[in-house]
Amino acid sequence: MKVTVVGAGNVGATCADVLAHKEIANEIVLLDIKEGFAEGKALDIWETSPINLYDSRTTGSTNDYSKTADSDVVVITSGLPRKPGMSRDDLIATNAGIVKSVTENVIKYSPEAKIIIVSNPLDVMTYCAYLTAKVDPSRVFGMAGVLDTARYRSFLAMELNVSPKDIQAVLMGGHGDTMVPLPRYTTVGGIPVTELIEEDKLNEIIERTKFGGGEIVKLLGTSAWYAPGAAAAQMVEAIVRDQKRIFPVCAWLQGEYGMDNIYLGVPVVLGKNGIEKIIELDLNADERALLEESAVAVKGVMKVLDDMNVVS
Repeated sequence: MKVTVVGAGNVGATCADVLAHKEIANEIVLLDIKEGFAEGKALDIWETSPINLYDSRTTGSTNDYSKTADSDVVVITSGLPRKPGMSRDDLIATNAGIVKSVTENVIKYSPEAKIIIVSNPLDVMTYCAYLTAKVDPSRVFGMAGVLDTARYRSFLAMELNVSPKDIQAVLMGGHGDTMVPLPRYTTVGGIPVTELIEEDKLNEIIERTKFGGGEIVKLLGTSAWYAPGAAAAQMVEAIVRDQKRIFPVCAWLQGEYGMDNIYLGVPVVLGKNGIEKIIELDLNADERALLEESAVAVKGVMKVLDDMNVVS
């Protein structure tokens, strides 16, 4: 098995490191446009193999996509962070150009690969990659919900003073402040979370989850990387090992939840073929209203990309 991670920055390098340590693929390729950057990161990771006792080979490449040929899974983390004075539209235009170029090269050398998008703005960059790749949408999807649920569950574990291993949760909708956490589908050791925590405190945790990325930025002055990198690696593992894991993933909806032609976070079964099934939950009126509100926001950003004609 071969996995490529495009973008050797903090998120991409963390993803590659987790993949190597867990021996999820025989070969892991890091690629970046900065001369020597991916090669250095890959070498540094490989030099931990005698210490951490794994055999996965990590190699780096400076913009040579031929080194990524025949990858089974490709993770795209490329893109610029939003800078002071940069509008949302500027960020979309810049990163869409990057994601389009990367996706074209990925498909050229690995036409059968499953593609996981991590680049931001997540929902619209996944849409951009899908339009560019021109493959079945079950093979192009975004990493958002896995990260968001990890934050949600970690906050709950802190509040309840329990192991995060015992907490299961589902989030839906767009990545960011329009995400839709579902307390009704959140359990702790099989116990509904609403039986263990007061409603006000649970709502506080939900709000903290919605702005979890911003909290990290305020503390570090830059975006998170350990949790996003690990989240992407977990998705890769589900595909490579055909685990049939149920994860919230940014997926292309074609009638599910009454929505068409939109990339939105929903629970799916993730296996060797990518998204093998989209799970439709029986949402109540309040939950459906929140999901529809989130979809309107995501559709608005998708329209911005459409109007730019970046992808033909």
